[in-house]
Amino acid sequence: MIRDLCLFALAALAEIGGCFGFWRWLRNGASPWLAGGGLVLLAVFAVLLTRTHASAAGRSFAAYGGIYILFSVLWLRVAEGERPSVTDIAGAVLSLVGAGVIMAGGRGQ
Repeated sequence: MIRDLCLFALAALAEIGGCFGFWRWLRNGASPWLAGGGLVLLAVFAVLLTRTHASAAGRSFAAYGGIYILFSVLWLRVAEGERPSVTDIAGAVLSLVGAGVIMAGGRGQ
């Protein structure tokens, strides 16, 4: 389970970083090179999710969702300098509980 959590964390950073590259390019007029870097990070994200022990892709994606939400809220704070709201934090906690349930029940089925 620790290995999968590490893979999910790395995948979240890759996905968020990749999407943020496109966000900066299309919404903030940054260099198109950021979008190119974003494509590379999104490919890394996809590869990382295939390395988990989940018995099905959908289960891996669902469990990953909780980690993604947590890292998105952390990204909001660290990379964008925005303070997460109480509802941001509550939503992240709820999603982690859901991811934990999926991970605990879906291994090896």
